[in-house]
Amino acid sequence: MNANHQPVHIDNDTFVVAITEAEIQARVQELGRKIEQDYKGKTPILIGLLNGAFIFTADLCRAITNIDVEIDFYKLSSYGDAKISSGNVKLLKSIDADIKGRDVIVIDDIVDSGLSMNYIREALLQKEPNSLKFCALLFKEGVSELNFKIDYIGFTIPKHFVIGYGLDYRQKKRNLKDIYRLSE
Repeated sequence: MNANHQPVHIDNDTFVVAITEAEIQARVQELGRKIEQDYKGKTPILIGLLNGAFIFTADLCRAITNIDVEIDFYKLSSYGDAKISSGNVKLLKSIDADIKGRDVIVIDDIVDSGLSMNYIREALLQKEPNSLKFCALLFKEGVSELNFKIDYIGFTIPKHFVIGYGLDYRQKKRNLKDIYRLSE
């Protein structure tokens, strides 16, 4: 760990750097190039999941420079103020775009239980997109109960609670440039 990356303390918890800003930005650029290749000649709609994926969605959108993209957002809640998912997904904001016959890429910050992704997939398939793919900055190993695969994954991580780069703890620390994990 770089000496510049000091631990972050919240209440009685200590978080240490897991993925640096430089590593994140390099991977976002790689994902942008891959999406450009896969969607050459098309204009996909990127659907970011709020609030956690807003930074990743913005950076990924800016990394896609050789094709046009559109953006929309869903807002879901499955965590509340807890460190683990509540097990219930609640829709707080739906998309505005008409996606029938369109190419759609759902952008999420982290796939944990997979409940949000399963929920979104079912909701979007009912709207009859031409294609539907999924992109997650982080994918927790051995945790999700998805019945489909994530097409674009930034990083596969162990089952740690993480904050920063859009990921929060009680709505705080989304503004950290690195991703931090809860220290054991």
